[in-house]
Amino acid sequence: MDTNKPSAVIFGCQGLSLSVEEKRFFTEARPLGFILFERNCRDRAQVSALVSDLKDITGRNATPILIDQEGGRVQRLKPPEWRAAPTGAAFAALADQDMSLAEEAIALNSQIIAADLVELGITVNCAPVLDVPVPFAHDIIGDRALGLDPATVSALGRASAQGFLDGGVLPVIKHIPGHGRAGVDSHQELPLVEAGQADLEARDFAPFKALNDMPWAMTAHVVYTALDKDHPATTSAHIIAETVRGLLGFSGVLVSDDIGMKALQGSFEEKATGVLAAGCDLVLHCSGEMAEMEETAAGTGTVSAETSARLAKANSMLGNPVGFDAAAALNRLNEIL
Repeated sequence: MDTNKPSAVIFGCQGLSLSVEEKRFFTEARPLGFILFERNCRDRAQVSALVSDLKDITGRNATPILIDQEGGRVQRLKPPEWRAAPTGAAFAALADQDMSLAEEAIALNSQIIAADLVELGITVNCAPVLDVPVPFAHDIIGDRALGLDPATVSALGRASAQGFLDGGVLPVIKHIPGHGRAGVDSHQELPLVEAGQADLEARDFAPFKALNDMPWAMTAHVVYTALDKDHPATTSAHIIAETVRGLLGFSGVLVSDDIGMKALQGSFEEKATGVLAAGCDLVLHCSGEMAEMEETAAGTGTVSAETSARLAKANSMLGNPVGFDAAAALNRLNEIL
């Protein structure tokens, strides 16, 4: 392994500060970046200190620090320290009445979230969700969705993503090429989607194609029998090359969903190797469990030249949020909602 290059992996950590063992491991493993969860977030001073320590370990101020701050039931920064942001469904309901107001509202919401993240040194937000649920799908997406039709999801997704970019944070569209038909929770088991390709293209894929210029995307741990009956999208070279990069035209940074989810089989080393071999840019491992991270690191090579170029292009899309008035934006958002 080239010790001058970071490894193509994003790791989580266990607590509110880094242990001696974590510092040793991360120094040796050289992950590209890190992801934070509720277990890592108590208050502003503590999160800022943790982020600073993580960046010190890599020696790269531009180290990607990820979080899932969608709003609703998926937000790692919680009240009372941080605002309870609305669900995706709240903006979808507004869009049914007035799309332009909904787009304004969700863009403001994203900018307000981004202001909180920038203050903490967090640079990448795993949002917006572009999945389009169907009747009888598992509720793992549910009210996280930005609507029940591709046009609404596409419009609100773009407004949300642009709000993050304007606020100085990279959005991650998820879960490409679409998790809305999944009948089970991929955290617990592997979803099998048997819809035909025409139906997938018309509904599930449409928002991802509409937002194919976004900087980052996260894969779906879902098997689509019309595309590859043997592998979920995350580890399917065919789906990543032909659908994600080809049909959908996504050219940004492609990160796996968490390889600790039960939808994926095999050892962590095998899963990490499979993710990268299929064409993902980065492996995501979230739990912070040391033994799992050590296995994952064993299956992860260094960041490729192609991934480095995609990362640089992503960073070039960031806006400058200097002068953004979060209080005024929140007042306006409350007026609309």
